[in-house]
Amino acid sequence: MHRSRALPHIAAGTNPPRTRITDTILDLATAQRTPRQATNVIVDLLGRTKVSVATMQACVLVRPPFRYRPAIRYGLALVGGGLMSALEVAYKEDVEDGHGLPRGSRQTPIEVDGKKLWEDVTYDAQGAAVTVRLDGRATHATPGVAFRDRRRDNAAELAGRARLVYGWQDVRDSPCLVATEVRAILVREGWDPTGARAGTCRRCGG
Repeated sequence: MHRSRALPHIAAGTNPPRTRITDTILDLATAQRTPRQATNVIVDLLGRTKVSVATMQACVLVRPPFRYRPAIRYGLALVGGGLMSALEVAYKEDVEDGHGLPRGSRQTPIEVDGKKLWEDVTYDAQGAAVTVRLDGRATHATPGVAFRDRRRDNAAELAGRARLVYGWQDVRDSPCLVATEVRAILVREGWDPTGARAGTCRRCGG
C-alpha cells in the first residue's frame, strides 16, 4: 500500500478508495527494478486480466509513467502482437530473435473437442507445421488444464503436427539449446533457413 496525491483521479469509486486496474498495473510496472521487469509486468498482467491494450494505452497517455516509459510501451506493443506472458516474451527475445529463427504466429486458434483453444507459437506461415507451447506451470498443473493439454497434444498428433514444449528453466537457462531444437524441427518440417536473419545471442553469437 502507498499514499498517492493522484488518488482523486485514479480511484475506482470504491469505499475505501481503490485504484483502477489500469493505474495499478502502471504503478506495479514503474515499481520494478529493471526495464525488462517492467515490460514483463505489463505483459503478464494484461494477459491475466480483461484490460485491453487500447484501454491501457489511454491510461499511459493520460498519466505518463515517471520511468520505464519505453519499456512499458514495448510491453503494450508485445501484447498487441499476441504475447500473453513474460515467458512468451523471453522466448521471442532470447530464442527467436537471439538465434535468427523466424517469428512465429502468436495465439493461433485451434478447435479441440468442439472448443476453441489457443496455441502460444505456430510456424505454419513459415512453411512448417510446428507448434511451440510455453508452459509456465502457474495454471498448467491443475487437473482441468492438464486434461485440456493432453487432448490438445492428441489433436496435434492426429493432425500430423510437430510440437515442442518449454518452460521457464528451458528458456531462461538454455535458450541456445532450445533454439537448436526448434531450428532442427522447423527445418525437418519444411522451413527453409536460407536468408534467415542474424541472431543477437551473446552466449553463442546467435
